[in-house]
Amino acid sequence: MLLGTVLVLLLLGGGPASAHAALRGADPADGSVVKTAPDSITLTFTESVGLLDDSFRVFDPDNRRVDTGEAGHADGRADTARVKLPAQLGTGTFTVAWRVVSADSHPIAGAFTFSVGTPSATPPPLPSTSVENPATGGLFNIGRYLAYLAAALLIGTAAFIAVCRPPDVRPLRGLLSAGWWALAGSTVFLLLLRGPYETGTGPAQALDPSGLTRTLGTRPGMALVARLALLAAAAAFLLWQRKALREGKQPQPSRTALPTGAALAVGLALTWAAAEHASAGIQVPAAMTSTVLHLLAMAVWLGGLAALLTLFYRASVPSRVVGRFSQLAGFSVTVLVVTGVYQSWRGLGSVSALTDTTYGRVLLAKLVAVTLLLLAGARSRRTVTRERTARNVTVETAEKQGEHEEQGEHEEREEREEREVREARVPEPVGGRAESAVEGLAGGRADGSVDAPVGGPRLPEKPRPPAAGTLTPAEDAQRRALRRSVLAEVVVSVVVLVFTTVLTGTLPGRAAAEAATAEQSAGLPVASVTNIPFTIGSGDPGVRGVSGKVQVTLDPGRVGDSSLQAVVYGPDGGFVSIPELRVSFSLPDQDIGPLDAKVTDRGGYWAADTVNLPLPGTWEMKVTVRVSDTDQVSESKPVEIVR
Repeated sequence: MLLGTVLVLLLLGGGPASAHAALRGADPADGSVVKTAPDSITLTFTESVGLLDDSFRVFDPDNRRVDTGEAGHADGRADTARVKLPAQLGTGTFTVAWRVVSADSHPIAGAFTFSVGTPSATPPPLPSTSVENPATGGLFNIGRYLAYLAAALLIGTAAFIAVCRPPDVRPLRGLLSAGWWALAGSTVFLLLLRGPYETGTGPAQALDPSGLTRTLGTRPGMALVARLALLAAAAAFLLWQRKALREGKQPQPSRTALPTGAALAVGLALTWAAAEHASAGIQVPAAMTSTVLHLLAMAVWLGGLAALLTLFYRASVPSRVVGRFSQLAGFSVTVLVVTGVYQSWRGLGSVSALTDTTYGRVLLAKLVAVTLLLLAGARSRRTVTRERTARNVTVETAEKQGEHEEQGEHEEREEREEREVREARVPEPVGGRAESAVEGLAGGRADGSVDAPVGGPRLPEKPRPPAAGTLTPAEDAQRRALRRSVLAEVVVSVVVLVFTTVLTGTLPGRAAAEAATAEQSAGLPVASVTNIPFTIGSGDPGVRGVSGKVQVTLDPGRVGDSSLQAVVYGPDGGFVSIPELRVSFSLPDQDIGPLDAKVTDRGGYWAADTVNLPLPGTWEMKVTVRVSDTDQVSESKPVEIVR
């Protein structure tokens, strides 16, 4: 059930991956008309980008592919992309579809048009700008999640063995092996899918040799290869440690083993930091350091939970081991909180981004899951503290009881010796009756029990402390409660890893604001708002005319369908109700129109759900305001419509 939920979240919940970079500008600009054909097309982005073999596709007015040169960076700048155009380009409207890979490893795509000479009467449709293939994107997300989970198992279990030092590590060998194989398999899986993920093609292209060759030359590809190399070194290290432990050379990891294992863990974490959000944006060195610490703390905590839960069900766990892990988990949580606050600030940029962006909303969901995880961890810690206290009280009671027994035996021995001295001075009665009586009263056993006098009842034995390793009913109940709370932590940690995976593929809030600013500065249109003043004179002497303005909003105000809203204001700036309003559009250069927008009264404002403006250019918007049966006025203003 849990695995099915995870798969649904990864396949359907994340949506297309968003990248850190955004288009800042284009030359020629989107929707522009130039007199002569340009010799190249240049795009500028907010961050550095990587280029693909098919980064540019240019189509002529007849929708035929234009032969272009190889894509490259303009003037060596990594935040640009440029492609050469043929000398005889022709005239009309041309369409450009582009696709690049952001510095944080996510692909981005878009399309725009420009015209040479005179725009085409019927421009070609814009090609699809889908960022990723749904099947490839879903599989890639699953691979990334499995890689996070495997890293937590491998690093966390190894840290648990090294720091908590359980007496029997045999039940944990399976976790180490499963973590290593899952991380190696998911890394190979991601390496094969990297090519079709970047190009937006189907999973069948994963075995394309040319795509794999190109992937090996990119930074994400090199990071995956480095991860495989580190896993090979980790396998040799684990085999060496296993052989040493089996031969009895080192009962615990040696001083050389601890720094070696720590270096391998840091190297594995760097393979994520070097290819994700930390590698792009502001404060890259600090962000990469924070990401490495965050990943390691997450792995130590969550992987340690899995190791502890495994021992609970397959072996006995001494209290000292549970106590050591409790301290290790507390340290890991501290690191997670500090690095998480920094990464949240870096990714969001503002408090409003928590609710206004997808990244912020996913981050809030992750914070809720982490809070539940912390509550479960606090419950486990209280259980460990109670168990420790109970153990200490039991041991103290046993020690005091042992001291009393030793003192009693000492006094009993002195009393026996004194009786023997007295009996040596008294003549022995016939039949040795006194001797047998003395033996019956003073005879003792090695286990501390005392025989009753001859013919009498047996004296009760002295109480003895409980045998070592046994649990009282109260301690056993506490141990079961601890097992349940650790299981709850493991289940919630799976959900936390899902949100972490989704976050790594979501556009950060700070980057979303930068992208919106870049789109506006690049001339990419948002809603178009036009104010048209009007004045209607009165034919009666001494009666003032009616004046005001009509505010017309076209959203998005581009070629194709737009919604229209119109509000009529009086001279004092307040809303005015009128009996009729008409809005029409004309394009004189193309002899198109007038096109009636067919607005209707919506109770305080006028609107039309769909207004179709088929061509870019400067349209003339005409507004007719009627205030009575005989009084009306028409005013016009130009409106710029772009693609």
